[in-house]
Amino acid sequence: MTAPGVAYDRRVELQAFENTKAGVKGLVDAGITTIPAMFRHPPESLEGITSPSDNVAAIPTLDLSAARRDDAVALVRHAARTVGFFQVVNHGVPADRSSWPACSRRSVVTDYGEAVTKVVLCVLELLSECLGLSSDHLREMGCAHSLNVACQYYPPCPEPHLTLGHKRHTDEGFLTVLLPDGMPGLQVLVDRSGAGGTWVDVPHVPGALMINIGDLLQLVSNDQFRSAEHRVLANKSKDTARVSVASFFNTDMSRSTLYRPITNGHNPPIYPFQKKKTPRSTGVTAQEFMATFMSIGFDGRLLDYYRLEQDPPTPHV
Repeated sequence: MTAPGVAYDRRVELQAFENTKAGVKGLVDAGITTIPAMFRHPPESLEGITSPSDNVAAIPTLDLSAARRDDAVALVRHAARTVGFFQVVNHGVPADRSSWPACSRRSVVTDYGEAVTKVVLCVLELLSECLGLSSDHLREMGCAHSLNVACQYYPPCPEPHLTLGHKRHTDEGFLTVLLPDGMPGLQVLVDRSGAGGTWVDVPHVPGALMINIGDLLQLVSNDQFRSAEHRVLANKSKDTARVSVASFFNTDMSRSTLYRPITNGHNPPIYPFQKKKTPRSTGVTAQEFMATFMSIGFDGRLLDYYRLEQDPPTPHV
C-alpha cells in the first residue's frame, strides 16, 4: 500500500517487482495477504467476476470419435460463428497430465505437441468445410505450421475480487488449444449484441480440450468465424494453484504469404486492405499482423485496425 501523501508510481513498483526475479509465485511464497496496487484492476473491468453465469450451454462439446461428419461440421460452424469457443473430447491426446510419462520434459512437450497438432488439423478440416471449402483448404494455407506452447500458472490469490489472472483479450493467431487442470476461472464474452455481452464461465468437461478461434482466422473467414474475447479470473483457491497448457497455432512467421478474407465471390470483404495504409494493398503477412498486435497489445481489438472504415482500435478496460 502507498503511504498517505505519497504519490503512487506504478512503473516504479513494476520495476521493483521485476528486479526480484521471483515472479508472482514469490509473492505467494512470501505469504502476502493483500495484493500490490500494480495488480489491482478498475471496478469496471471486474464486472461479473463474482456472479456465476448460468449460460454454460453456450460452449458446446464435440465428440471427435462419435459425431457424424455433418453433425460435427454443424456444431463447429455454430460455435465458431457465435461464441468462438468449443470443447472436444475423445481426441486422442493424454489430457490427464498425471498420466504423462516420467521422462524428459522435452520429450513430453514434443509428444504432446505432435498429438495436439493432429487434433488441430482435424478441426481445421471441419472449419474449412464450414466455409464451403475443401477440407484441406485452411491446412494448406498454413494455419498450423507454427506451434508455441505456454504453461500458465495462477497461484492462490488473497484478494481475487480485486484483480484478474489475465485481462480481457483475444488471441492473435489462428487457433488456440487449452489443456486445463479442472479448476474454474476461464470466462468468455458471449451475446455481444445488445448490452455488450455476458461473461460466461467455460465449464469443466473431464478430458476435454478447449479450442478457440484467433484473430487471424476471423480475418481470413471474413468474420464468418468469431475471435472471442476471454479472460481468466484470479484463483480463489486457498491452497492450490491453477495450471493450464496453452498451444497457440499460427503460420510460419518466416513466410511472406499474404492473408486476406475468403469471400467466395458472394460476400464483400470486411477487411479491404486497399482502403488502409498498409505495406500491401491485397492482404497482410503474418509478420505485419503480429507487428500490429505488438503495437496495440491487450488494450484494444487488433481486428479493428484492419476493418473497413474503422478508427484506430478502441481501448477497453
